[in-house]
Amino acid sequence: DSMLAAKMVMEQGIYVEGINFFTGFCGDGGVSVPCKKEKCGAENINATYVANQLGIKLNIIDISEEYKQIVINPKHGYGANLNPCLDCKIFMVKKTKEWLDKNGFDFIVTGEVMGQRPKSQLKHLLPVVMNESGVGDILLRPLCAKHLKPTLPEREGWVDRELLGNCSGRSRKQQMDLVAKYGIEKYAQPAGGCCFLINQHYTRRLRDLWQARGNKDYTLEDITLLKVGRHLRPKPNFKMIIGRNDAENIFLENYKNKFIYLRSFSHNGPLVLIDGILDENDIDLAAQITARYVSHDDGKPIHIKIVDLKNNEKELVVEPFQYEEVLVGWHIS
Repeated sequence: DSMLAAKMVMEQGIYVEGINFFTGFCGDGGVSVPCKKEKCGAENINATYVANQLGIKLNIIDISEEYKQIVINPKHGYGANLNPCLDCKIFMVKKTKEWLDKNGFDFIVTGEVMGQRPKSQLKHLLPVVMNESGVGDILLRPLCAKHLKPTLPEREGWVDRELLGNCSGRSRKQQMDLVAKYGIEKYAQPAGGCCFLINQHYTRRLRDLWQARGNKDYTLEDITLLKVGRHLRPKPNFKMIIGRNDAENIFLENYKNKFIYLRSFSHNGPLVLIDGILDENDIDLAAQITARYVSHDDGKPIHIKIVDLKNNEKELVVEPFQYEEVLVGWHIS
């Protein structure tokens, strides 16, 4: 939608630059391609790709630290999971206005469509974004402009209202017609979104992190690792992050010096990071769980290496009968 909104305005000869806000919750840690649909091709359909397709300059702004307060304590609450969509939109529009004033631009364009998203784009909520962000009527929503009152860019004649759209609701049919009109062949999956805060599995992990630590603070490293691997909490004092494939194991290698970690050296298996504190009994349990995810069809004992934060190594041997029934009900997601 943002791609189409920008294109619609550019078709009127208006100079456009893109703004992409980095919150830490978009993107997947670099271990897979977000869009695998045939329409997308092999490219990673992200803001950089879209800007290149449009031929516009992209400004990437890191708001990850300020954004914490939006995630932790949203004024307008969460959606179905931990998505603070309305607060998020207000905050990003406000930050865009700050950028606009600093860089001498005249108005803001978004890809919002009236009625498309229930948490932030219902008709009665669109004015809330304008008012609470402080931008007033310099916020233009080209795709649904004909359903809304004329904004300053329209009244001043900078933009021809007759050439703007009348999209509404959750159907993407009108957007697909525009895609065909503009000859756009590759685009992110409509309605998919990139924010992990709308994902129930991810937010289950985030809630678990908050509960384990006793507060809602987090670091960029925390929320990045929540995107990767299989997460298990066998006991309240520790969690295991288990690589599910080669890409995830390679990614987790970047973090193993910051965590206790386990890995089999007798069989092929995952890299496992430990977030928490282990006692001797926990070490045996962690080794058994690690063995459960090792390729072990030969029936031989599995040798597990555990390395602590001081790089001290210990070898543990797990017999086949010890790992067959060790996993019951510990999945965070």
